[in-house]
Amino acid sequence: MIPRSSGNDPWLQPRLDMVEHQIRRRGIQEQGVLDALIRIPRHLFVPKNLQSQAYDDCPLPIGYAQTISQPYIVALMTELVRPQPADRALDIGTGCGYQAAVLSELVRKVFSIEIVAPLADQASARLKKYGHTNVEVRLGDGYEGLVEHAPYQIIVVAAAPDHVPQPLVDQLAPGGRMVIPVGRSSQELLLIEKSQDGALTRTTIAPVAFVPMTGTALKK
Repeated sequence: MIPRSSGNDPWLQPRLDMVEHQIRRRGIQEQGVLDALIRIPRHLFVPKNLQSQAYDDCPLPIGYAQTISQPYIVALMTELVRPQPADRALDIGTGCGYQAAVLSELVRKVFSIEIVAPLADQASARLKKYGHTNVEVRLGDGYEGLVEHAPYQIIVVAAAPDHVPQPLVDQLAPGGRMVIPVGRSSQELLLIEKSQDGALTRTTIAPVAFVPMTGTALKK
């Protein structure tokens, strides 16, 4: 995996501060999630000219009108889906690859879809470089998911359609959990849980602001 922190890592203290002040104190308690955020050097996932802001609690631009989500939102979404070591996860909107990297620390396999070709290429190379061998990045339309590897115990969506895509619901495993921002002018983060008999429970978590989902989402 990504190079682990050592006593002479100048980025370790900013990471520890990020987790303590921006994440733990705001209610994220799952230790596996907190540990993953400490282990993964977020500054390696942002443009070099923005590395000094990598551990601030805000989204940052990564090019192509896309962003890396703020650390708290990554932590919140990850905790909500309750990742388990044997899970297979679908990550929609790879971006720079940070969310996929976090998930890769916590589950068996991550499939990540990105619609912007240069970002998909960059994220794939970055994740391979830092040893995330259980992540597979695909160029594609996140609205459609990735049916050939379904079902998924976890689906994390980092772009906002104006409704929940039915293909993603269909690809969610019984007992699975999906977290997704929904809306255009105003968005809400939803947690969707599928029971063993296929029934869905939707819980509104919080207002959020994500980049819009493109591709098929704009035609539905």
